[in-house]
Amino acid sequence: VRLLLGLLVLGSAGWLGWALFVGPAAPAVEARAFTSSRQCAECHAEPYAEWDGSWHAQSWTDAEVRKLSNDFSNTDCIDCHAPRPVLETGLGNRVLPRATRRVEGVDCLTCHQLPEGGMAGTITNEAAPCRPVARRELVQAEYCAPCHDQHGTVQQWKATPFAEPGPGFRNCVDCHMPYRDGDPTRGRDHTMHGGHDPQLLRAAVELRARRAGGTVVVEVENVGAGHNYPTDERSRASDLFWRPLAAAGETPGPWRHLYRFRNPYRYEVGEVNTELPFGETLTVEVDDPDAAGAVEVALFYKLSPYWADPEHPDPDREATQ
Repeated sequence: VRLLLGLLVLGSAGWLGWALFVGPAAPAVEARAFTSSRQCAECHAEPYAEWDGSWHAQSWTDAEVRKLSNDFSNTDCIDCHAPRPVLETGLGNRVLPRATRRVEGVDCLTCHQLPEGGMAGTITNEAAPCRPVARRELVQAEYCAPCHDQHGTVQQWKATPFAEPGPGFRNCVDCHMPYRDGDPTRGRDHTMHGGHDPQLLRAAVELRARRAGGTVVVEVENVGAGHNYPTDERSRASDLFWRPLAAAGETPGPWRHLYRFRNPYRYEVGEVNTELPFGETLTVEVDDPDAAGAVEVALFYKLSPYWADPEHPDPDREATQ
């Protein structure tokens, strides 16, 4: 029902009154059955385009994923790389793998489809073909947990000040799905910024170096990640290097490895978790005669430690700070 509120002038005395006009009912839109995220593009072109270029959309087709999962012969990976809807299994429960549309990866239906029909959204609209229902869980960290807490990321976040109620509260969507241009009226960015975003990586840690006597002291502090650095994907790694600074016109020498941040896989016997928790600082010393002069220090973030030898970083595949 459409309501129009108008101003009505009554009589020669100029009396004023309010008149309420009731217009015709809005035409009903038939509810649709959604079987593919491609259907969402018809009404939600902007978020669909963002998702379509995201790593969520590539979670099944990405070459690194295919390599690390041995083309998904490691079936444990399928659950989170081609999952059924989160709300089908419920918050806090591991998602189940789907048998169809796996090429769509972690898609619109994964996060929005409701088991009883319709979609989880930010508003309730019975006139829309997808019949969205407002569900506040969408912005809770527990919504991401079925996949992203497999290696403790949400638990790491809960141990930080970001998880405490108050003005400093920030959860998963605040960093990884910010409002478009910072404007809440424009909705959240579905690009899903993460480890592939150099700007987000640079905001996560601070790299420092100073001289102390005859040594160079290098520090890496987790200042902005709302969890360990790096986190979640056990294939992720971050390596700290140094080398003597080359004189103008000279070719720099090879990087020399100092430290690796990484949470190893279960089968990597003897390896320890060296991730850097939020608020903590790693301090290492370079006690080497070659460090007597000017040196340069670099921190490489590796999307996969298996693509390159840790002693020989590949800048084309790694974000550098």
